[in-house]
Amino acid sequence: MSRLATAKSPYLRQHAANPVDWYPWGSEAFAKAKAEGKPIFLSIGYATCHWCHVMAHESFEDEEVAERLNRAFVPVKVDREERPDVDQAYMAFVQATTGQGGWPMSVWLTPDLKPFYGGTYFPRHDRWGLLGFLSVLEQIAELWSRHREDLVLRGEEIAGRLREALAGGRPGLSEGGRASERAFEEFSRAFDPEWGGFGPKPKFPRPAVLHFLLRYAVTNRGRPQGERALSIARQTFEAMARGGIRDRIGGGFHRYSVDRFWRVPHFEKMLYDQAQLASVYLESFCCDGGARSESIVREILDYLLRDLAFADGGFASAEDADSLSPEGGPAREGAFYLWTYRELAEVLKPEELALAAEIWGVRPEGNIPADADPHQELAGKNILFENEPIEEIAARRGLSLGEAGRIRSAVAGKLARARNRRPRPAKDDKVVLGWNALAVSALAHAGLLLGEERYREAAERTMGFLLSALFEPTSGKLFRLYREGRGEVEAFAGDYAMLVQALLDLFEVTQEAGWVGKAVFFQDRMEALFRDPESGAYWTSGEEASPVPFRVREEYDGAEPAAISIAAANLLRFAVLLPEERWPGRLEALFRAEADRLVHGPTALPQLLAAYLDSTRPRLSVAVVGARADPRTRSLLASAACGLSYRKLLLGIEPGKRFPFLGEQEDFYLSLPLREEGPVAYLCQSFACSEPVSDPETLRERLRAAT
Repeated sequence: MSRLATAKSPYLRQHAANPVDWYPWGSEAFAKAKAEGKPIFLSIGYATCHWCHVMAHESFEDEEVAERLNRAFVPVKVDREERPDVDQAYMAFVQATTGQGGWPMSVWLTPDLKPFYGGTYFPRHDRWGLLGFLSVLEQIAELWSRHREDLVLRGEEIAGRLREALAGGRPGLSEGGRASERAFEEFSRAFDPEWGGFGPKPKFPRPAVLHFLLRYAVTNRGRPQGERALSIARQTFEAMARGGIRDRIGGGFHRYSVDRFWRVPHFEKMLYDQAQLASVYLESFCCDGGARSESIVREILDYLLRDLAFADGGFASAEDADSLSPEGGPAREGAFYLWTYRELAEVLKPEELALAAEIWGVRPEGNIPADADPHQELAGKNILFENEPIEEIAARRGLSLGEAGRIRSAVAGKLARARNRRPRPAKDDKVVLGWNALAVSALAHAGLLLGEERYREAAERTMGFLLSALFEPTSGKLFRLYREGRGEVEAFAGDYAMLVQALLDLFEVTQEAGWVGKAVFFQDRMEALFRDPESGAYWTSGEEASPVPFRVREEYDGAEPAAISIAAANLLRFAVLLPEERWPGRLEALFRAEADRLVHGPTALPQLLAAYLDSTRPRLSVAVVGARADPRTRSLLASAACGLSYRKLLLGIEPGKRFPFLGEQEDFYLSLPLREEGPVAYLCQSFACSEPVSDPETLRERLRAAT
């Protein structure tokens, strides 16, 4: 067993028995490389990554590969979820030099940690037009032996260029509106009008894009481009909901689809996907009030609470793509989720099987197209996707919609019970601060918008765990990971931004002022640790936190939103909540710092652009006066929360409730009168309030008009 055997990371432990002499990222590996004059082979992945497993089985478990790695290199393993600073830095190098990125990521470094060659997955031998891993190791070892000085110089030059590119100055943001228009135009051109989503296969559920499109639609309501943005978002929401990427038996979404139809996924389930998709489907619910969006949100959050939640608090990071097959043999991708026709026939009655075939596209020969399964790993299997709307099936069969829905639910229940007897996918059981904070936000939003107290309770319980397990009050340090105790890696900018966002969301759902005080504390810590005083943007890691030779400022809303994007929304919310001048100034500096990126690559940061759009809209306050225990009060609060804008203050006024963070403004809001007929809402701008509103739909319409 290697040094990885005692690591907290499940991914590192997966490689503890490899013949490769792995080192964790740290001083021991760096000292060995310098002492022996060897390059470092850096392998980055994560525990639930299918292709990481493939490369591990093909290469890292192979004695010949291990012998070459151990002889000529210092092999270092990194969990990208544990060290996003290391991952982002070397991913920037791989993307700059190869034009693509992904995991597993393979990078060769000088002993001073400067990269000189990299890529992603390498097969063991040359095939599929890819250079094999053995060939790469042999060639790099030969080059290092004969041309070490050239490679060191190449590493120095690359590191210098990356430092310059990642820390360059930015002009002022005078064309933010044009950047938003260009982003919309580019997403509109990339939109797949037949199957939803953007571009060809593979298709990723990138929530930041949908978040931007909904904000753009609100900003441009009544205009053709606003209707177009809303239509694109709705079609994509619906296409994802119908596809096999959605687990319609157990809830939640898989990582991405390998085809353009959202039908055949890579099967890992990530916490950050569930949290963001729940939040953005809630935003869709706010736009159309549809039962479909509400149902999907409940599916996602119930999956989190049932399968990823720990009894003492927090959520696991992910479930694996691979699992043991019910019939035995090695772990295979999707084995837990896929069905043969025979397996379905053993569980369902003939009439139920016939209906399942119509609803979910089940076929005796399997329903996974060959071009979506090039290695024939899924041959003969069925993935459950929505083959046609249940309304059409009910009409064809002479059933009422309610009857058809009940049969479908009964069939899904039978399949769930049968599936739960299978070996479950392995769970990456580390608690990641930022991802858990995203889950808190989703649960808080759902608690408020759907009126579900259990979601609110779960949000507060999770936050309580995060603050007790990962925050050290005596030193003020915040840590990123918890698994078998608190990890040693301190939180990064993204963790802080997501935590602050979650604290502000908890204030909205609970109306407890203490959450705002905590949010201010962690925002100030974020400013001190990560803010670049020259540009106003945020670095991923603190100045002294990482030995990586170039400091990264993440500028892409990908699987997770960038720290700068969430920070912009948080600053916008602080500017509404707190009567202090520092918040608008910091927000303006952040937009200035990212101006060049927004103008010349607007689709990279759609969530930041959404915050920019909100910054151009009127500042609003909604004060709901009434007892929180009254369901009419809760309905008004839910309608107020559906006004999609970060420039909105939501207050629930009732006897004994105080909001000291408002300063002198507090007395004004507390003076708003309760009407004898029951709870009312006041829509206020510049301390002038509308006539009180008691109907939730009327409040929703007035909010739409005001924004």
